[in-house]
Amino acid sequence: MNINISDAIKYIGVDDKDIDLFESQYIVPNGISYNSYVILDEKICVLDTVDKRKTDEWVANLENVLDGKTPDYLIINHLEPDHASNIQLLADKYPDMKLVGNAKTFNMLPQFFDIDLTDRTVTVKEGDSLNLGEHTLSFYMAPMVHWPEVMVTYESKEKVLFSADGFGKFGALDTDEDWACEARRYYFNICGKYGVQVQALLKKAAKLDIEKICPLHGPVLTENLGYYINLYDIWSKYESEVDGIFIAYCSIHGNTEKAALKLYDILKEKTDKKIAISDLSRSDMAENVEDAFKYSTLVVAAPSYDGGVFPVMNDFLHHLKIKGYKNRKVAMIENGSWAPCAIKSMQPYFDEMKGIEISDAKVTIRSTMTAENEVQLAALADSII
Repeated sequence: MNINISDAIKYIGVDDKDIDLFESQYIVPNGISYNSYVILDEKICVLDTVDKRKTDEWVANLENVLDGKTPDYLIINHLEPDHASNIQLLADKYPDMKLVGNAKTFNMLPQFFDIDLTDRTVTVKEGDSLNLGEHTLSFYMAPMVHWPEVMVTYESKEKVLFSADGFGKFGALDTDEDWACEARRYYFNICGKYGVQVQALLKKAAKLDIEKICPLHGPVLTENLGYYINLYDIWSKYESEVDGIFIAYCSIHGNTEKAALKLYDILKEKTDKKIAISDLSRSDMAENVEDAFKYSTLVVAAPSYDGGVFPVMNDFLHHLKIKGYKNRKVAMIENGSWAPCAIKSMQPYFDEMKGIEISDAKVTIRSTMTAENEVQLAALADSII
């Protein structure tokens, strides 16, 4: 793929449109890109490798750019296998090439590869620089964005930030789609737990003169960088992006669904705020997590089940908890034919989250929705508007 970064900085990444699940859990209907870069200077530098699924294509791209030359350095910004699978191959192919990483990089690397690191490593720490000739690289630690060894690399001549998984998105590069939607789904499901660490990285980046951002997934960002950085700032502060309401429901025989849809209609009549609704049993869990973070208010509606709550709702709330969900308004609806207990099972999840305001207007349905329940749903709508 011909992606022009500059005369000296070349893109050698690859698209993977055959993958069904990224990290064996995230649906990627438009695939994923594994990004890798080369800087051609007096010293030649490769920045990260790619997933083993695309080794042959990547090696061909690398050799085409090198045109018979030998790389002097391999920068290892992130050791996760989708970016690092070919470190061993490259180290063996170019025995004089140095591996550049931080102390945590080289502590972890033997867990993945059997490479004799004697006289092969350049260990960098915060703010260290590496001169390639006309280009100079500086390194900034980004622990837990989203692994402990992660760092980012800044090239000062052309003002490029190689941002590791930061500013990444799902989708192959030849896909024509909105950046924010798939970047948001990527962020909250991959990095969402680590907002504090992302904020720390953004503060470091703010001190750099950046004209291009080169992530390890997704397109190279070259225009309107403030737009992307602002979204990352909102997301990593756990602020809502949209002042609206997301209704997440599940239903066994359709009765809880009727209540959720009725609430949707009531809200549409009462407010101009954006309202989104999703059947958790028939939608992508990662998208549901994304929407929960996107909107300022969450309504959960679920039937009681086996003395608890219907499993898909339990799974949804578990995902929110482990991704650090916080600072939202929440309302709850339950259904139960003889012993309603869904709210009792959902409440502890929210009690453990920070900054959650739970509406007192809880609604309990006994099998089928009644006129009284409709009045209660209207009261619930008022409480969250």
